[in-house]
Formats: sequence, structure tokens, C-alpha cells
Amino acid sequence: MVIQPRTLRGAAEPERTSPGRFRNASAAGPGPATALQVLRRLDTGPRGLTDDEAADRLARAGENTLPDRQDASWLRLLVRGVRDPFTAVLLCLGLVSAAVFAWGTACVILLLVAVSCVLRASGEHRADRSMAGLRELVATTSTVLRRADEATAPAAREIPVAELVPGDIVRLGAGDLVPADVRLLRAGGLTVHQGALTGESAPVAKSAADAHRPDGAAGFDQPQLCFQGSSVVSGSASAVVVATGAHTRLAAAEGRVARPREPSAFEQSVNGISWILIRFMLLTPPLVLMAGAALRGRGLETLPFAVAVAVGLTPEMLPVVVTTCLSRGAALLARTHGVIVKRLPALHNLGAVDTLCLDKTGTLTQDRPVVERALDADGHADPDVLRWAAVNAWWTLQLADLPAPDALDEAVLDAADEAGLLAYEGVAALPFDPARRLSTAVVRTPHRLGTHILVVKGAVEAVLERCALAEEERERLADLADRTAHEGLRVLAVATAERPARARDHTPADERGLTFRGLVTFHDALAPSAADALAAFAGKGVGVKVLTGDHPGTAARACRDLGIPLGPDAVVTADRLDGLTDAELTALARRTTVFARCTPEHKARVGAALRAGGHTVGFLGDGVNDLPALRAADVGIAPRDAADVTRESADVVLAEKDLTAIGHAIDAGRHGGGNVAGYLRITLSSNLGNVIAMLAAGLLMPFLPMLPAQVLVQNLCFDTVQLAFAYDRPHPSLLRRPTVLSPREVLRFITGFGLLNAFADLATFAVLALSLHGPGTGDDEAIFHSGWFTENLLTQALVMVLLRTGRRLVAERALGPVGWAATGLAGIGIALPPSPLGPALGLTTLPGAYYLLLGVVLALYATALVWARGHYERSPAGRGTRP
Repeated sequence: MVIQPRTLRGAAEPERTSPGRFRNASAAGPGPATALQVLRRLDTGPRGLTDDEAADRLARAGENTLPDRQDASWLRLLVRGVRDPFTAVLLCLGLVSAAVFAWGTACVILLLVAVSCVLRASGEHRADRSMAGLRELVATTSTVLRRADEATAPAAREIPVAELVPGDIVRLGAGDLVPADVRLLRAGGLTVHQGALTGESAPVAKSAADAHRPDGAAGFDQPQLCFQGSSVVSGSASAVVVATGAHTRLAAAEGRVARPREPSAFEQSVNGISWILIRFMLLTPPLVLMAGAALRGRGLETLPFAVAVAVGLTPEMLPVVVTTCLSRGAALLARTHGVIVKRLPALHNLGAVDTLCLDKTGTLTQDRPVVERALDADGHADPDVLRWAAVNAWWTLQLADLPAPDALDEAVLDAADEAGLLAYEGVAALPFDPARRLSTAVVRTPHRLGTHILVVKGAVEAVLERCALAEEERERLADLADRTAHEGLRVLAVATAERPARARDHTPADERGLTFRGLVTFHDALAPSAADALAAFAGKGVGVKVLTGDHPGTAARACRDLGIPLGPDAVVTADRLDGLTDAELTALARRTTVFARCTPEHKARVGAALRAGGHTVGFLGDGVNDLPALRAADVGIAPRDAADVTRESADVVLAEKDLTAIGHAIDAGRHGGGNVAGYLRITLSSNLGNVIAMLAAGLLMPFLPMLPAQVLVQNLCFDTVQLAFAYDRPHPSLLRRPTVLSPREVLRFITGFGLLNAFADLATFAVLALSLHGPGTGDDEAIFHSGWFTENLLTQALVMVLLRTGRRLVAERALGPVGWAATGLAGIGIALPPSPLGPALGLTTLPGAYYLLLGVVLALYATALVWARGHYERSPAGRGTRP
């Protein structure tokens, strides 16, 4: 919590603010807050708080703990499943069926609702269990200065972190976890790893010097601030606590997880299709009732038939098919690739992703640099420069007692010849200091014991200003370094100096009058699987956008090395985005590949702009600062070692930060999405055709075209075999493009093929009415019901097979699960009417001549289906997505 001062010690009582809300002491007021200002605002000092003051503040501010987050209960998960649009529609239809005493229909529908909710809840519950065990980033104890009273000298104590309060003075050392948000008062060689917050792979240098961002915000890049959730890599510091508990930056980021996120592309598509069906289903029963009453004098006895017709239009198995498809895909990903899908709809969204936003470091490149080359003062290759750099790195590591080599030093030592290091003996070392921006090793050779050699390595500007050079030469070398840096390389300068041997210690004052030796350049090591994964993304129709805080040249260099094409406006810096409107940014994001120098807000805005441009966006992030962009995307992806709040907010979690795993997840999403899309198109078109035919027959025939019980059994048979779509293997072409479920395209598909199905049904009416006994007797009514029941199941079986495979039926030697299910459905349609169960359903044996005529109708219908399917595949809609 961030606390306002009760009073400045020795000053008058200032005006209080509300006790529940306090400003951040490190950023309050206009302009930068100095250390003295922060201490005054917190009513504290370098000697720390007294026990009474700490107790009073703890009572008012509360414990320094993160707010509890609880996993969703089983009941909540089940209720969340009922909120699915299709499930809610089914539930309403089930209740209506029960209200009109259609108990068979009601039981079947409610059973489907229950199965769907349980499957979805169990899948998400398993994902929640996989994500358990958070909050390991928070320290348990901290060293703090406390006093018994004002007259007592302060003493360092180890207290539980929960007892820290704003105004406490804490001490930090190597290996410590930062216990709260703090403002540094003193720091020596302090570097902090805040990757859990920012996603940065390298430790960040911190100092107590006053510094501020131009916009005045207290960002993670403020060198005088350290944040809860980060850890001290090297050095030591004392700091004042400015925020605890729910008011830390870590807790604020975690709080953003609870904010409602915009519906994903999948959810929007499902909602669109749901409302189309709802309109149909709301209109169908009244139309049937009114038409029956007006034309045939039927009353409420038609109501069960009207409800059955509405149910027949509904894809009752959709929740079960969707949940089964996505659950199987999620289970396979977790078992074979270590990918955890936390929200099942996210797997379908992955299949629809056409743009993947990611950072450079740790994703396209590894978390380590590699030496590119060593150059002399003229820009020519010179191995001696690398040798001197290695001498500096080796003896600095040995004599300064560093816990581990710096990443750049490690790269230098990997590239250097070890034999060159043995020629020198280390004397002393001045380790890297963020203020000096260089390190110095003092060495000697056995044959020149009276001479010490200073080997200096560090930032180009810092080394050049310590070299004995003419101003023109210094500018020339600085230009050489700048040109090298613009190629996407990191640059270090190396210089040496000879000094007479001495016993007293060497100091930074000795780093003067140096002889410039040259430059060592580094590039980021490419991730081993990145190039292959990016090529696979291109083959899947997935574009990549690099959103990074790095230098634009460094990011562009990595993209070129990985084969990512960069056009004229492909690389921009984030400061250019600040002056653009949302519409202008949408246009820029379409043609830009690399956004450099990005803040978290820039990343989120780019993701939102891509979505506004019609793209389905996936975002891979691992730091707390990635949360806004993670939630702005359709699919948020995080590695297992990401910050806990980031991992908790993500839709998909990877075992490793590996693009190949994302490729596997996209494939699984497209498999599942393709099966769902195919099920929807095939089922809805068949159902629509049947409904149109039923409505027409109800107006033309003197009796109901099908009894409610027969409609129920027909729907039950069709619904049962439709579960095969969840186990189908879509055509490989489906993996080459995003799987998009467009309500408008689905409506066009089901309308066209539904009308074709209705024509087949009406042709069957003609066969039944003209070629058989003709209407007028009870036997004819039973024959009509039986003939249409058989024809319906056979045409639905044809639709399942031919709309799935089209002209590929001969090429696919095996029918697969859908083909075998369709065969079983056709067998039921032929065998059920003459079976012992037929009379109980009002069905009877059909004459042999009917089957001959029906075969002609089905052959014509199959020919029309194959032709229409081929025409559809050649159309733009068919080339975009296939059932």
C-alpha cells in the first residue's frame, strides 16, 4: 500500500487524504521525485521507523500480501457452460418441450445440455489444476531498519515481508527478492532481474541517482525504482518502501487480469450464428400453428409438432461436438507437446489466428549474445582485439569475485582462444559499474613484472572519452561504432594502457590516457527452431509481427537472419505511433513487421489495431508488462516460466518458449475448428432443408407430415451419429489457412444446400403422392410417414459424406468416422420402419417399388450435391474455409 504522510516530522500537520487511497510516493507531484522528497512524503528518514510507527501504519495500510485469487469452483464452471449461446438455446427448448409435455424431446435435450456442461467444466478444471502453485515470486522475509523509539539507534532486523509498511528502510543484497515497491537511497553495483515483470532476459542496472521518464510516469525502466517480483542479481542497496500489498505494481497488474476482456473471434462468430438460429426458432412454432389453424383447422394439437420442428432446426449436438473436439485437441497438446489450453474456446481461436505478435528476445533469438567480429580502429578484422577483450572478461570475473560472467563477457570467452589468456597474470580488477559503463582488469606478463597493463572494456562513448585521441579521430571512431550498431549489432570498445607496477590499489582515476584497440560486435544468437517455425507459419498463412523494446536495427537484423521479409515501411519505432489515430495505426499495422522501442501500451494498441483491421491475433508474452497486450489479443499465450499473473491471464501456456509448440497448437486448433465448421455447415443445411420440407408438407397434406415422436427419433438418430464429426480427420488443405467461422458465410452455405435438400424432400413427396397409393387412407398416412422417415435419414447420410469429401470421395479410400457413422444412419433409415419397433412409432413396411423410385431421387440428389460442392470449393468462400 502507498501511504500519505501523517505529518512531516517537525512540521505542521498537512491536509489528509482519504485513508483508503494514497498516491505513489515515488511519482507524486509534478516533475521527478528526489529521494529526499520521497522520504518527506512518507514521513520517514534514513534511520527507519520506530516500532510504534510501524505498528500504526500496518494497522492502517494492511499486510504486505498480494490479494488472494481463487480458482473457479465446479458450480461456477458449470454455470459458465450454460452461458454458452447454443447451450442456452437448447436449455430453453428443453424447458418448452417439458411445458408442452413432450417429455422424450425434453429429456434428450436436457441430457445433451448436461453432457456438454460437464465436459467443458472438467476440461477447464483440469487446466486450472495445471496452473496451480503460484506466488513463488514473493519473498518471505526482509532485512529492515527499525528502532524501539526515537532515542534508540536503528538496528537491522529480519522480519516477515507481510509486516513491511510504507516508509520502512530495507536492505537488499545479491540473491534477495525485492519485498515491495521501493525507491533506492543508496546502491553499489546493483543489478536486478525484473524479467517476471518486463520479460527482459538480462539483469537491469539500478542506481539511487534521481532520474525520471519524460512523461513523468513511474515505469519499470526507472533506475531508482525496484519492484516487488524482481530479484537482486549483484550489488547491494538500501531503499525506502513506497508501496505494499495491493498497491504494488505486481498486484496492480494482477488486478487487471480480472477485468472483462472483449469477446474473441470464435465467441463473436458463435453469437452471430446463435442469433440467426434463435430468430428462426422463434418464428417457426407460431408460423406452424397459424398455418395449421388457417389452412387445416388444427389447433393446439399442432404445438408438439411445432416444437419438434424448432428442435429439428437446432444443432443439438453442437455443444457436445465443440467441447469434444476442443477437449481432445487440448488433451493431445498437453500430452505430446506440453501445451496447456486453459480455455477451450481459445483452441478454436488458435486455429483462426492469422497474425502472431511476439517479442524478439527469447523467442526469435536466444537469451545470449554471440561475437560477430572484432575490428581494429580502421574497421578491419583483428583477432588481437578479441584477445584483449577476453583478458578483461576473464580476470574481471576471477578477481572481482562476481557470481557469474556477464552475458557479453561470456560470449567473448566462448569466442576467444584460451591459450591467449594464459600469457597474463591478474593483478586487480575494477568490475563493471553502471555509472562508469566499463570494467577494467589489471594484468602483467611474467617477462615484464615491472609493468602493469590496464585492459578496459565497455560502452564505446565511455571508452573513447578516456582514450588519448584527437577530437577528429574520436568522432571518426564514434561514427564507425554507430554504423556498426545500425546494422543491428551491439558494440563494445576495448582499450589498453601500460602503467608502472605499484602496490597501492588501482582506482577509476587510472582509466585515463588509454590506447584505443578496437571494437567487438555481437549479434543475438538465433533460437534453434525459430527459422523452421517461421517458415511453417508462412505455410499456414500466419503472419508475424515483432513487438519489442529493442533497438530497431537489432530487431531488423534478427528478422533478416531468420528470413522474415521486410518491406519499405516494415520497421517503425513506437514513438511514431503516438501521433496516429486508431484508423491510421490500423493501416500502418497492416504493412509493418517490426515495432521497436515498444512500451506495454504500444503493444496493446498494435494488437487492438490488428483486430480492428479484421485479423485474428495471437500474442506471446511472459512479463507483467505484457498483460495489456495479452488481453487485447484474441489468444494470449505465455510460457510456463512467465510471471505468475501473466501465466494466469493467458489462454494457452507453453512448456517452453518455443514457436514450434505454437505451430502444433495452431494445427490442433484448425483440426478442431475444421470439424466444428464442417459439422455446423452440414448439420444446419440438412436441418434447414428438413424444416422447409416439413412446413411445406404441413400446408399441403391433410395430416401431419411426421408425428412428433417420429421427428424426435429422427433427430436422435442424426444427433447420435453427428458425434463422429468430433473424431474426424479434416483434409490436409485445412491446415494451410486460418479456420474462420463467419456467420454470413455459414448462412449462405446452409441456405444454398438447405434449399437443395428441401427439393430432394419435395421430390420424395411427389414419389409418395403420385407413385404409391395416394392420400386418403390411414394406411397411406403411415406409408407417407415411413417413406419420408427413411428418405430423411438417407439424405442426411448422403449430406454427411458428400459435403465432407465432395469430389475427393474416390481419392479417400477410407471413409473415416463420419463415413462409417453415415453408413450406420442409412442402415437405421432402411431397417427401422419394417422392424418390430416400427409400429410403435407409427411406421410401416414400405412397398418395394418405393425403394426403386427413392434410389432414382437419391442418385439425382447426390449428383446435385457433388456439383454444388465443387462449385462452392471454386468460389472465394470455398477457398477460404472448407467444411
